[in-house]
Amino acid sequence: MATSPSEPAQLAVVGAGPAGLTAAVTAADLGLRVVLIDAGERPGGQYYRHPAPGLGAARPQALHHGWREFAERARRLARHRATGQVTHLPSHHVWTVVRGATAWHLHAVAGPDETPASVRASAVLLATGAYERQLPIPGWTLPGVVGAGGAQAMLKSGLVLPGKRIVVAGSGPLLLAVAGTLAAAGARVPAVVEAADYTGYARDAPALVRNPGKFAEGVVHGAGLLRHSVRLLTRHAVTAAHGTDRVEAVTVSRLDGDWRALPGTGLRIPCDALAVGHGLVPQLELATALGCATRRTPDAGLALELDADQRTSVPGVWAAGETGGVGGAALALAEGEIAAASVAYELLGIARSRRTAALARRRTRLRAFADAMAAAHRPGPGWTDWLDDTTEVCRCEEVPAGRIREAVADLGARDARSVKLLTRAGMGWCQGRMCGPAVARLAGTEPSQDLRPLSCPVPLKHLAALPTDD
Repeated sequence: MATSPSEPAQLAVVGAGPAGLTAAVTAADLGLRVVLIDAGERPGGQYYRHPAPGLGAARPQALHHGWREFAERARRLARHRATGQVTHLPSHHVWTVVRGATAWHLHAVAGPDETPASVRASAVLLATGAYERQLPIPGWTLPGVVGAGGAQAMLKSGLVLPGKRIVVAGSGPLLLAVAGTLAAAGARVPAVVEAADYTGYARDAPALVRNPGKFAEGVVHGAGLLRHSVRLLTRHAVTAAHGTDRVEAVTVSRLDGDWRALPGTGLRIPCDALAVGHGLVPQLELATALGCATRRTPDAGLALELDADQRTSVPGVWAAGETGGVGGAALALAEGEIAAASVAYELLGIARSRRTAALARRRTRLRAFADAMAAAHRPGPGWTDWLDDTTEVCRCEEVPAGRIREAVADLGARDARSVKLLTRAGMGWCQGRMCGPAVARLAGTEPSQDLRPLSCPVPLKHLAALPTDD
């Protein structure tokens, strides 16, 4: 088992997105020896994803919000790497974290050859981010149907569009940003199809009042849609995609309050791509395998239970960013800095500064808005009516909705795990990341904590080579 670096670090940060990158450079500023481990080739995560140098992008910042914050942290990372204060391990996917006798052991696979690597550290900070929530629809396996965030990632990292005429659909504020970015890059966006209603934010007016910047962001996105003649349809959903070799059109239906499609409201919109996503789901596999406690979020998902210093329920493990509940880059930056200050206090006795107290107040304000946002875009129970029995729900194992319904109605399945055992839904390469929320809803339950000892596929030879105390 290869080990990198050879000496134990004081802090291992998993994930180099906004939260992890901020935590790593802040901890290094405070004197901690840090290892920053990330599955990506370059720091920034999904939010600050940017083109490879070989593509020659003249102005990569034009595709991003908050590029200045990223650039400043990237410079600090480069400075700390040069002095040896931070060891950055890109293209390293951590698959498990184990408590050793004197330190945490983080095991990873590195690069396309899946070379084994191991890191030891006194403390661990999990900033593993989130992935898109996908609700299946008839035709969603057609080429040209991509995640909303995936379409944005294609543009940011590859400078390519998934199509020329792209319908953007699903639910959540990400849709507005995606549509504006695609339209500005030259795509024709016939419509943004939002299943929820933005009036839902009014249910928590204090959170809106305390976050005027978020309202301003919405105005900017709305102005961008108007500038590019993009139609916004709220309380509507894409309930089917049509095509032969690739998507050629979608059906858009008006929804009732429970997200059931109203009969006779279907509208067919021609397109050559569909970018669809229903918000984000915190990526918790490493944390839940360690036994970190979770909480139910307002959109019926799961997030880590964290204290005021970003500690998880497991001593020695902190978390920041979307793992504690999806809330955007500004919240992740604040949480990453708070977590780093907490680790520095714990390991070096460095007192927290006034800045940390100010960041805590900012975090409280932004978290309130995040909760209001999650509640406003919570998927309604009626979306399962969009699916006919032939619609594939688990794409890895090709399990259709009819087989899941049969497992529930005829075979006695009462939760996603039972459905999984009876149908193989969730047993494929993604291990339920794509289909998990949908399978749970078809089983009549909310998504539950699924304890997995491995967060990604690992060659058996790496398991056999683990030290005996791991």
